[in-house]
Amino acid sequence: MEDKQNEFILILAGYSHEMDYFLSLNPGLHSRFPLVFHFPDYTANELMEIGRRMVGEKEYILSKEAEAKLKDHLLYVKGVKGEHFSNGRYVRNLIEKAIRSQAMRLLSESHLDKNILATLMSEDFNFSK
Repeated sequence: MEDKQNEFILILAGYSHEMDYFLSLNPGLHSRFPLVFHFPDYTANELMEIGRRMVGEKEYILSKEAEAKLKDHLLYVKGVKGEHFSNGRYVRNLIEKAIRSQAMRLLSESHLDKNILATLMSEDFNFSK
């Protein structure tokens, strides 16, 4: 890194506690990362917005029941995990799992139209608590 310091950028990202621990493993690491940015955790509403955008980008829509179920789940998980939960990857994983569940559910449908194919229903979201 030292030889290429004007040509090289390294960004580390993670939860504050874990990043502090990582940087403490080698006394020279702190000085190599002089800029530290702390971002507040996403709220459940922000995570829902991330989910809505992901669903829209994949050209799906959430039924009202699915949206309510997803929001309730995010509120639950944020309440249980607190400071150790707040990331978009979790939401992406939920959306991708729901899309796979929807595909399996649609295998048994006799009538399919564009609306049915594009709508994620409440039953497509299966959460293990």
